[in-house]
Amino acid sequence: MKISIERGALLRAVAQAQSVVERRNTIPILANVLIEAEGDAVRFRATDLDIEVLDRAPATVERAGGTTVSAVTFHEIVRKLPDGALVTLADDAAAGRLSVSAGRSHFTLATLPKEDFPVMASSEYTANFAAPAPVLRRLFDKSRFAISTEETRYYLNGVYMHVAEGEEGPALRCVATDGHRLARIDAPLPAGAEGMPGVIVPRKTVGELRKLLDDDDAEIAVSVSETKVRFATPDITLTSKVIDGTFPDYGRVIPQNNTRRLEVDAADFARAVDRVATVSSERSRAVKMTMEDDRLILSVNAPDAGAAEDELPVAYQDEHLEIGFNAKYLQEIASQVDRENAVFLFNSSGDPTLMREGDDTSAIYVVMPMRV
Repeated sequence: MKISIERGALLRAVAQAQSVVERRNTIPILANVLIEAEGDAVRFRATDLDIEVLDRAPATVERAGGTTVSAVTFHEIVRKLPDGALVTLADDAAAGRLSVSAGRSHFTLATLPKEDFPVMASSEYTANFAAPAPVLRRLFDKSRFAISTEETRYYLNGVYMHVAEGEEGPALRCVATDGHRLARIDAPLPAGAEGMPGVIVPRKTVGELRKLLDDDDAEIAVSVSETKVRFATPDITLTSKVIDGTFPDYGRVIPQNNTRRLEVDAADFARAVDRVATVSSERSRAVKMTMEDDRLILSVNAPDAGAAEDELPVAYQDEHLEIGFNAKYLQEIASQVDRENAVFLFNSSGDPTLMREGDDTSAIYVVMPMRV
C-alpha cells in the first residue's frame, strides 16, 4: 500500500477512529486502526468490539492495500505534523512496518496483519430512516446528562431511543434516567422510523455519535435492529451494539398532577444555584428552595462550612413551599433550557418535581427531592 493524503483530511479521519480505541485492552490488534486504500479513497476502521467506526477520506492511491497500526501513536504523529502538509503512507508488509512521511519528517511504525483485525458482523436492520443532525443533537444532548454511571443497573447506562406517542402525535423519543433525575425529549417521527424497535444506546456510543452531529446541514442515516444501531454520514459510519436489557417503565415516575407552578429565568436560576452551592458540603450538596408570593429563596446551610442565601424574583402564586434538591442536579437540568424561562411544577416537598422549557412539552425533566 502506498498513498498520499492531505494532513487535515487525514487528521479528521484518524481522530474519529482513534477515540473509539480502548487505552487498556488485552488484545493487541484492538489498539490498532485498520487502514485500507482503494480507488481514490482511504478508509480507517477502529473498534473496541462493541463500537466500530469507519471513516473515509479522499487520497491519491499509488498502490492499493491495507495494514493496521497503533491508533493512538498514529494520531499523535498526524496531529503534530504541520498544517497543509502532504502525508505519504507506505506499507512494507514483509518487514511489518508502515512509513509515514511529510516534508522532512519521517516515522516508521510497527504494524499487525490486517487479516487479524476484527470486523463487526453485518446486521439486518429492521428500520432505516434519515434525520437532520440538529434534531439528533438535541435528542441526545438534552438527555445524556441523566445517564446512570452505576454499572450494576447496566440497563440505565445509555439513552433509550424509541417511538412513542407525543403531545403532537408519533415521536422519536430519547429518555435517560439514573433514578434521581430523568430527561424525556421528543422530536417529530422521521419517515421510515415507524417500526423501529426501542434500543438503549450505550453512553460511550452517545459520546462518539456527538462528533458526527456538529454539521447543521448534515443528514444522518440511522439504521436500527434489536441488537445494533448505526449512524452514518457520507464520510463516517458509526456502528454500535445496543445494551441488552429492558428499560424501565419511565412513564410511571413522570408526575401528572403537579399543580404548584414556578416560572423563573433559567440562566439567573442556574447562576444563583451555583453561588449558594459554593458553601454546601460536597457529599450532599443540598440546596433548599423556599417559594412564596413571587419570591424564590435559595439557601444552603452547611454547619462545617457556613451558610448562603440568594433571592430571585419569580412567577409563583401558590401556597408557601420548601423543598430540597441536589445542587448538581438542579444546575444540570437548568442548563438544558434553550428558552428564556424554566417552568417548575411541584406537588409537595416529598414528591418528584417536573421541569420544562416554558410551555414546550417536547422536553421534560423530572428530579427527585432531597431532605434538607
